Amino acid sequence: MTANPAARQAHAWFAHYVFRNGQALDRVRIHYSTLGEPHRDAHGEIDNAVLVLHWTGANGAALQSPAFMQSLFGPGCPLSADHFYVLFPDSVGHGKSSKPSDGLQARFPHYRYRDMVDLQHRLVSEVLGIKRLRAILGLSMGGMHAWQWAQSYPNAMDAIMPVAALPMKISGRNMLWRRMAIAAIRSDPEWQDGNYSKPPRGLFQAYGLLRMMIVGVPQIQASVADAAGADEFIAEGAAQAQSIDANDMLYSLEASADYAPEPFLASIRAKVFALNFDDDEFNPDRLGILQSLLGEVAHGRFVVQPGTSSSFGHLTMAHPQLWAAQVMQFVRWWDANR
Repeated sequence: MTANPAARQAHAWFAHYVFRNGQALDRVRIHYSTLGEPHRDAHGEIDNAVLVLHWTGANGAALQSPAFMQSLFGPGCPLSADHFYVLFPDSVGHGKSSKPSDGLQARFPHYRYRDMVDLQHRLVSEVLGIKRLRAILGLSMGGMHAWQWAQSYPNAMDAIMPVAALPMKISGRNMLWRRMAIAAIRSDPEWQDGNYSKPPRGLFQAYGLLRMMIVGVPQIQASVADAAGADEFIAEGAAQAQSIDANDMLYSLEASADYAPEPFLASIRAKVFALNFDDDEFNPDRLGILQSLLGEVAHGRFVVQPGTSSSFGHLTMAHPQLWAAQVMQFVRWWDANR
């Protein structure tokens, strides 16, 4: 993904960093980019910062594509950089931040979601000097991180908007595909305990599973009408997987092992506006999980947006033009009675 030329790019470095499992790196690099300018209140504190968190395998640049700029962050949009100071970190293990494929491969520390959120928080609070965010917008993995932010740092934001993410430990289809993808990589002899010299074939099986799960059912039904369509779908996935490192993918999938926000929902002080899609097979609406758990959040709202012939299931998150109106509702709601 090409960097947005309008964004400022920077690295933050954290020396002698110890992860929660006790593993350590001499230096951890967190890449980030920003749009807009910080505004300071009468006390000199930045009061217009919005943190935007990407999905698994992506990076901050993916959230600054033309589609996102035209729908969310451009002039006149809900989170316009004309008004907000918008922050896009690459989470550890992703993008231009420290990750296994930098050279350590399987010797890279086995980070978890809480480590990722810890580093995001240090970037915001220590490097950028922001005591309180106006909001956090997170997509899929980023949405789960938003839930963790609200629990771990309850005074660090006014509001969060998790998109395509449930506030409970990963289970069901989401857990099954992760375990199948992890097994496809780890059981491949070409993986060589993470010290491979060429992409292991298990990576392509793992990525194929991912594509099948995240693309909407109507989209697959339309594009895979016969054996030729299936072969084309598989070939497209294999081509896309060529740019992915197997260890990076493996680590990012295993990182969700410590995600379990459900017992702490009542402790959330921020406003929560959760958005899911009813054609998302990762977070199936028919189970009523979001409806059940949002009642435990003191200031919580949710929308389950109906799927259509032009939506993409879980991957609808990557098409912000389809849900930008919900972000506008979120902004109006969090901004009310400030």
